[in-house]
Amino acid sequence: MIPATRVLLSVFLLSTIALAQSRVERNIVYGMYSGTALLMDVHYPVNANGVGVIFVPGSGWSADTAYGAAGIKDGEIPRIWIPPLTGAGYTVFVPNHRGTPAFHYPDPVHDIQRAVRFVRHNAPRFKIDANRLGGLGGSSGGHLIALMGLMDGKAEDDSGDPVDQQSAKLQALVLYSAPVDLSMVPVGASVGAFLRVPPPTPRTPKATARLYQEASPISYVTADDPPTLLLAGDADTNVPHRHAMALQAALQKVHVPSKLTTIPRGTHGPTFGLAAGAPRPTDWPDYNSEMVRWFDEHLKTAKPAR
Repeated sequence: MIPATRVLLSVFLLSTIALAQSRVERNIVYGMYSGTALLMDVHYPVNANGVGVIFVPGSGWSADTAYGAAGIKDGEIPRIWIPPLTGAGYTVFVPNHRGTPAFHYPDPVHDIQRAVRFVRHNAPRFKIDANRLGGLGGSSGGHLIALMGLMDGKAEDDSGDPVDQQSAKLQALVLYSAPVDLSMVPVGASVGAFLRVPPPTPRTPKATARLYQEASPISYVTADDPPTLLLAGDADTNVPHRHAMALQAALQKVHVPSKLTTIPRGTHGPTFGLAAGAPRPTDWPDYNSEMVRWFDEHLKTAKPAR
Protein backbone atom coordinates (compact mmCIF):
# COMPACT_ATOMS: atom_id res chain seq x y z
CA MET A 1 0.00 0.00 0.00
CA ILE A 2 1.22 3.51 -0.81
CA PRO A 3 1.03 5.82 2.25
CA ALA A 4 -1.85 8.31 2.05
CA THR A 5 0.52 11.23 2.69
CA ARG A 6 2.60 10.23 -0.35
CA VAL A 7 -0.52 10.06 -2.51
CA LEU A 8 -1.64 13.50 -1.32
CA LEU A 9 1.82 14.92 -2.00
CA SER A 10 1.74 13.48 -5.51
CA VAL A 11 -1.68 15.01 -6.18
CA PHE A 12 -0.46 18.37 -4.88
CA LEU A 13 2.65 18.27 -7.07
CA LEU A 14 0.64 17.29 -10.15
CA SER A 15 -1.82 20.14 -9.48
CA THR A 16 1.05 22.58 -9.05
CA ILE A 17 2.60 21.46 -12.35
CA ALA A 18 -0.77 21.74 -14.13
CA LEU A 19 -1.28 25.27 -12.81
CA ALA A 20 2.23 26.30 -13.83
CA GLN A 21 1.75 24.99 -17.36
CA SER A 22 -1.74 26.37 -17.87
CA ARG A 23 -2.02 29.68 -19.69
CA VAL A 24 -4.13 32.40 -18.08
CA GLU A 25 -5.70 35.22 -20.07
CA ARG A 26 -6.47 37.94 -17.56
CA ASN A 27 -8.93 40.83 -17.34
CA ILE A 28 -11.13 40.10 -20.32
CA VAL A 29 -14.00 42.61 -20.38
CA TYR A 30 -17.24 40.63 -20.45
CA GLY A 31 -19.57 43.56 -19.77
CA MET A 32 -19.84 47.14 -18.61
CA TYR A 33 -21.78 48.87 -15.85
CA SER A 34 -21.91 52.66 -15.66
CA GLY A 35 -18.53 52.96 -17.37
CA THR A 36 -16.88 50.30 -15.22
CA ALA A 37 -15.61 47.09 -16.81
CA LEU A 38 -16.71 43.67 -15.61
CA LEU A 39 -13.65 41.43 -15.85
CA MET A 40 -12.94 37.72 -16.06
CA ASP A 41 -9.87 35.51 -16.29
CA VAL A 42 -9.67 32.46 -18.55
CA HIS A 43 -7.53 29.51 -17.48
CA TYR A 44 -6.57 27.39 -20.48
CA PRO A 45 -5.53 23.75 -20.05
CA VAL A 46 -2.48 22.28 -21.71
CA ASN A 47 -4.60 19.61 -23.42
CA ALA A 48 -8.06 21.08 -23.95
CA ASN A 49 -11.14 18.85 -24.18
CA GLY A 50 -13.30 21.57 -25.75
CA VAL A 51 -15.54 22.03 -22.70
CA GLY A 52 -15.80 25.12 -20.48
CA VAL A 53 -16.60 25.63 -16.79
CA ILE A 54 -17.65 28.93 -15.19
CA PHE A 55 -16.22 29.19 -11.66
CA VAL A 56 -17.45 31.75 -9.13
CA PRO A 57 -15.49 31.76 -5.84
CA GLY A 58 -17.21 32.71 -2.62
CA SER A 59 -17.05 36.28 -1.31
CA GLY A 60 -20.16 36.73 0.82
CA TRP A 61 -21.57 38.58 -2.24
CA SER A 62 -19.14 41.32 -1.25
CA ALA A 63 -16.51 43.34 -3.09
CA ASP A 64 -15.18 44.59 0.25
CA THR A 65 -13.17 41.54 1.34
CA ALA A 66 -9.53 40.64 1.69
CA TYR A 67 -9.44 39.23 -1.84
CA GLY A 68 -12.36 41.19 -3.21
CA ALA A 69 -10.33 44.39 -3.10
CA ALA A 70 -8.16 42.98 -5.89
CA GLY A 71 -11.01 41.10 -7.50
CA ILE A 72 -12.84 37.93 -6.56
CA LYS A 73 -11.09 36.16 -9.42
CA ASP A 74 -7.66 37.15 -8.08
CA GLY A 75 -7.77 35.52 -4.65
CA GLU A 76 -6.39 32.24 -3.40
CA ILE A 77 -9.55 30.19 -4.03
CA PRO A 78 -9.01 29.75 -7.80
CA ARG A 79 -5.59 28.27 -7.05
CA ILE A 80 -7.30 25.57 -5.00
CA TRP A 81 -10.09 24.55 -7.35
CA ILE A 82 -8.85 25.26 -10.89
CA PRO A 83 -5.83 22.90 -11.27
CA PRO A 84 -7.91 19.69 -11.12
CA LEU A 85 -10.15 21.06 -13.89
CA THR A 86 -7.44 22.38 -16.21
CA GLY A 87 -5.50 19.19 -15.54
CA ALA A 88 -8.50 17.27 -16.90
CA GLY A 89 -8.71 19.47 -20.00
CA TYR A 90 -11.41 21.95 -18.99
CA THR A 91 -11.16 25.64 -19.88
CA VAL A 92 -12.12 27.59 -16.75
CA PHE A 93 -13.66 31.08 -16.71
CA VAL A 94 -13.52 33.09 -13.47
CA PRO A 95 -15.51 36.35 -13.50
CA ASN A 96 -15.59 39.17 -11.02
CA HIS A 97 -19.04 40.49 -10.11
CA ARG A 98 -20.45 43.53 -8.39
CA GLY A 99 -21.05 43.16 -4.67
CA THR A 100 -21.89 44.79 -1.38
CA PRO A 101 -21.66 47.38 0.05
CA ALA A 102 -22.12 49.34 -3.18
CA PHE A 103 -24.26 46.78 -5.03
CA HIS A 104 -26.93 44.32 -4.00
CA TYR A 105 -29.30 41.67 -5.30
CA PRO A 106 -29.94 41.18 -8.18
CA ASP A 107 -26.78 42.90 -9.49
CA PRO A 108 -24.40 39.93 -8.95
CA VAL A 109 -26.97 37.59 -10.52
CA HIS A 110 -27.16 39.78 -13.62
CA ASP A 111 -23.35 39.91 -13.81
CA ILE A 112 -22.92 36.13 -13.75
CA GLN A 113 -25.73 35.73 -16.28
CA ARG A 114 -23.83 38.15 -18.49
CA ALA A 115 -20.61 36.18 -17.95
CA VAL A 116 -22.25 32.91 -19.02
CA ARG A 117 -23.79 34.55 -22.08
CA PHE A 118 -20.46 36.18 -22.98
CA VAL A 119 -18.62 32.86 -22.80
CA ARG A 120 -21.31 31.11 -24.84
CA HIS A 121 -21.36 33.86 -27.48
CA ASN A 122 -17.56 33.73 -27.77
CA ALA A 123 -17.25 29.94 -27.64
CA PRO A 124 -15.37 29.76 -30.98
CA ARG A 125 -12.79 32.24 -29.69
CA PHE A 126 -12.23 30.11 -26.58
CA LYS A 127 -12.38 26.85 -28.60
CA ILE A 128 -15.15 25.33 -26.50
CA ASP A 129 -18.62 23.95 -27.20
CA ALA A 130 -21.30 26.60 -26.59
CA ASN A 131 -23.85 23.88 -25.79
CA ARG A 132 -21.82 22.40 -22.96
CA LEU A 133 -21.00 24.84 -20.17
CA GLY A 134 -20.56 23.70 -16.60
CA GLY A 135 -20.71 25.70 -13.40
CA LEU A 136 -18.61 25.48 -10.24
CA GLY A 137 -19.27 27.71 -7.25
CA GLY A 138 -18.63 27.85 -3.54
CA SER A 139 -20.50 29.64 -0.76
CA SER A 140 -22.01 32.83 -2.24
CA GLY A 141 -20.46 31.83 -5.57
CA GLY A 142 -22.27 28.52 -5.26
CA HIS A 143 -25.51 30.43 -4.75
CA LEU A 144 -24.92 32.40 -7.97
CA ILE A 145 -23.88 29.34 -9.98
CA ALA A 146 -26.90 27.42 -8.67
CA LEU A 147 -29.15 30.17 -10.02
CA MET A 148 -27.43 29.87 -13.41
CA GLY A 149 -28.34 26.21 -13.51
CA LEU A 150 -31.83 26.31 -12.02
CA MET A 151 -33.29 29.50 -13.51
CA ASP A 152 -34.53 29.29 -17.11
CA GLY A 153 -31.70 31.46 -18.48
CA LYS A 154 -33.70 32.73 -21.43
CA ALA A 155 -32.29 35.47 -23.63
CA GLU A 156 -33.14 39.08 -22.91
CA ASP A 157 -35.64 39.80 -25.68
CA ASP A 158 -35.50 43.58 -25.29
CA SER A 159 -31.72 43.77 -25.69
CA GLY A 160 -30.04 44.60 -28.98
CA ASP A 161 -26.75 43.17 -27.72
CA PRO A 162 -26.03 39.82 -29.40
CA VAL A 163 -24.39 38.55 -26.20
CA ASP A 164 -27.65 38.97 -24.32
CA GLN A 165 -29.43 36.84 -26.92
CA GLN A 166 -27.60 33.80 -25.57
CA SER A 167 -28.93 31.45 -22.90
CA ALA A 168 -27.51 31.88 -19.38
CA LYS A 169 -28.39 28.33 -18.32
CA LEU A 170 -25.60 25.92 -17.43
CA GLN A 171 -25.60 22.20 -18.26
CA ALA A 172 -23.94 20.64 -15.19
CA LEU A 173 -23.23 21.99 -11.71
CA VAL A 174 -20.82 21.39 -8.85
CA LEU A 175 -21.67 23.39 -5.72
CA TYR A 176 -19.73 23.46 -2.46
CA SER A 177 -20.92 25.04 0.80
CA ALA A 178 -23.67 26.74 -1.20
CA PRO A 179 -26.64 28.56 0.42
CA VAL A 180 -29.66 27.50 -1.61
CA ASP A 181 -32.52 28.66 0.64
CA LEU A 182 -31.72 32.15 1.91
CA SER A 183 -34.53 32.10 4.45
CA MET A 184 -33.18 28.98 6.16
CA VAL A 185 -32.16 29.60 9.78
CA PRO A 186 -29.59 30.75 10.70
CA VAL A 187 -29.54 33.61 8.22
CA GLY A 188 -26.12 35.27 8.14
CA ALA A 189 -25.57 39.02 8.16
CA SER A 190 -24.14 38.83 4.64
CA VAL A 191 -27.50 37.60 3.33
CA GLY A 192 -29.30 40.59 4.86
CA ALA A 193 -26.70 42.95 3.37
CA PHE A 194 -27.01 41.25 -0.02
CA LEU A 195 -30.82 41.55 -0.08
CA ARG A 196 -30.94 44.89 1.81
CA VAL A 197 -33.75 43.71 4.08
CA PRO A 198 -33.65 41.80 7.38
CA PRO A 199 -34.46 38.09 7.35
CA PRO A 200 -38.20 37.34 7.20
CA THR A 201 -40.16 36.57 10.36
CA PRO A 202 -43.86 35.80 10.85
CA ARG A 203 -44.41 39.54 11.36
CA THR A 204 -42.46 40.91 8.40
CA PRO A 205 -44.25 42.01 5.22
CA LYS A 206 -45.02 39.35 2.64
CA ALA A 207 -42.84 41.23 0.16
CA THR A 208 -39.77 40.47 2.30
CA ALA A 209 -40.55 36.77 2.35
CA ARG A 210 -41.12 36.83 -1.42
CA LEU A 211 -37.74 38.51 -1.96
CA TYR A 212 -35.92 35.82 0.02
CA GLN A 213 -37.80 33.17 -1.94
CA GLU A 214 -37.06 34.86 -5.27
CA ALA A 215 -33.34 35.01 -4.49
CA SER A 216 -33.15 31.34 -3.39
CA PRO A 217 -32.00 28.77 -5.97
CA ILE A 218 -34.22 26.08 -4.49
CA SER A 219 -37.27 28.05 -5.62
CA TYR A 220 -36.44 27.37 -9.28
CA VAL A 221 -36.03 23.59 -9.28
CA THR A 222 -37.76 21.95 -12.26
CA ALA A 223 -37.36 18.70 -14.18
CA ASP A 224 -35.21 20.29 -16.89
CA ASP A 225 -32.44 21.34 -14.49
CA PRO A 226 -28.83 20.15 -14.94
CA PRO A 227 -27.18 17.29 -13.05
CA THR A 228 -25.88 18.67 -9.77
CA LEU A 229 -23.10 17.51 -7.45
CA LEU A 230 -23.32 18.95 -3.94
CA LEU A 231 -20.30 19.07 -1.62
CA ALA A 232 -20.99 20.06 1.98
CA GLY A 233 -19.31 19.82 5.37
CA ASP A 234 -21.48 18.45 8.16
CA ALA A 235 -19.92 20.89 10.66
CA ASP A 236 -20.53 24.02 8.58
CA THR A 237 -22.19 26.64 10.80
CA ASN A 238 -22.25 29.36 8.12
CA VAL A 239 -24.21 27.34 5.57
CA PRO A 240 -25.57 24.31 7.43
CA HIS A 241 -25.50 20.89 5.81
CA ARG A 242 -29.29 20.90 5.51
CA HIS A 243 -29.01 23.39 2.61
CA ALA A 244 -27.40 20.70 0.47
CA MET A 245 -29.82 18.07 1.76
CA ALA A 246 -32.80 20.26 0.86
CA LEU A 247 -31.60 20.93 -2.68
CA GLN A 248 -30.77 17.28 -3.28
CA ALA A 249 -34.25 16.28 -2.10
CA ALA A 250 -35.86 18.87 -4.37
CA LEU A 251 -33.83 17.69 -7.38
CA GLN A 252 -34.57 14.04 -6.68
CA LYS A 253 -38.28 14.79 -6.45
CA VAL A 254 -38.29 15.93 -10.09
CA HIS A 255 -35.84 13.19 -11.15
CA VAL A 256 -32.82 15.42 -11.86
CA PRO A 257 -29.54 13.51 -11.40
CA SER A 258 -27.88 14.68 -8.21
CA LYS A 259 -25.40 13.54 -5.61
CA LEU A 260 -24.58 14.83 -2.13
CA THR A 261 -21.05 14.19 -0.90
CA THR A 262 -20.61 14.98 2.79
CA ILE A 263 -17.25 15.98 4.24
CA PRO A 264 -17.09 14.65 7.82
CA ARG A 265 -16.35 17.44 10.30
CA GLY A 266 -15.97 19.79 7.36
CA THR A 267 -16.60 23.47 8.07
CA HIS A 268 -17.18 26.43 5.75
CA GLY A 269 -14.82 27.51 3.01
CA PRO A 270 -12.91 26.31 -0.04
CA THR A 271 -11.01 23.60 1.90
CA PHE A 272 -13.82 22.74 4.34
CA GLY A 273 -11.65 23.96 7.20
CA LEU A 274 -8.53 22.01 6.31
CA ALA A 275 -5.38 24.05 6.99
CA ALA A 276 -3.09 24.84 4.07
CA GLY A 277 -0.65 22.00 3.51
CA ALA A 278 -2.37 19.68 5.96
CA PRO A 279 -3.02 16.11 4.76
CA ARG A 280 -6.62 15.30 3.90
CA PRO A 281 -8.21 13.11 6.62
CA THR A 282 -8.40 9.49 5.57
CA ASP A 283 -12.21 9.41 5.94
CA TRP A 284 -12.70 12.43 3.67
CA PRO A 285 -13.84 11.87 0.09
CA ASP A 286 -11.61 13.02 -2.75
CA TYR A 287 -14.01 15.79 -3.75
CA ASN A 288 -11.70 17.22 -6.44
CA SER A 289 -11.75 13.90 -8.28
CA GLU A 290 -15.51 13.63 -7.77
CA MET A 291 -15.92 17.07 -9.35
CA VAL A 292 -13.93 16.07 -12.42
CA ARG A 293 -15.79 12.75 -12.74
CA TRP A 294 -19.12 14.56 -12.46
CA PHE A 295 -18.29 16.96 -15.28
CA ASP A 296 -16.82 14.13 -17.35
CA GLU A 297 -20.00 12.08 -16.96
CA HIS A 298 -22.64 14.77 -17.30
CA LEU A 299 -21.15 17.73 -19.14
CA LYS A 300 -19.55 16.03 -22.10
CA THR A 301 -22.95 14.62 -23.09
CA ALA A 302 -25.07 17.61 -22.03
CA LYS A 303 -28.19 18.67 -23.90
CA PRO A 304 -28.08 22.00 -25.77
CA ALA A 305 -28.68 25.18 -23.74
CA ARG A 306 -32.19 26.61 -23.64
